[in-house]
Amino acid sequence: MMKKILIIGVCLLMVVLVAGCSRVRRNTGRTYMPDMVYSRAYETYAAIPEGLKKEGATYTAMPVQGTVARGDLFPYTLKNDSAGYAQSAAVKNPLPALNTNDFLEASRLFLVNCGICHGEKLDGNGPLFKSGVYPLKPATLVGDSTYHAMPEGTMFHSITYGKNMMGSYASQLSTKQRWMIVHYIKEKQAASPIAAVPAAATDTTAKKGK
Repeated sequence: MMKKILIIGVCLLMVVLVAGCSRVRRNTGRTYMPDMVYSRAYETYAAIPEGLKKEGATYTAMPVQGTVARGDLFPYTLKNDSAGYAQSAAVKNPLPALNTNDFLEASRLFLVNCGICHGEKLDGNGPLFKSGVYPLKPATLVGDSTYHAMPEGTMFHSITYGKNMMGSYASQLSTKQRWMIVHYIKEKQAASPIAAVPAAATDTTAKKGK
């Protein structure tokens, strides 16, 4: 008797399993926390959908003012005006002197972002100028007393906001990377003698570089 009941039970179980493996889905079941499974995706720079506005949600795709990216330095606060440029002379480089690895990285950053104009030797003879496309000679960062005497903060200010013909590099380089490039330029200047530059040439160069 027990054996027959066991056989019948196994047969019923097999029938249930076979029916459960059918490809016909009569019930989709329930989704736990559907908002995470079927999230409402929005384009980064798209306008805020009306549905979000009605719910009182705001989204600008911008970081909260005053926040600092992970691993980055505190933001540069001086404004891009004549007062900010003058005040930048008092700003000191917050980074310590470059070690061997940092120097190599700063050299790479300079070549990628600055070398096309200022040249690999920082003499203002970059590929863009030598090609004849760029009409004015970029600043001679090494060998010109004007730029040897330029404070670190002023150099950083120029890289951040741009100066004359040079555009801003704030979007291409982080705060730390810009200060690393300033360190790199100053170390190159310290290792190079200053050439005597006529007053007329200095006045002309001052209008072209940073």
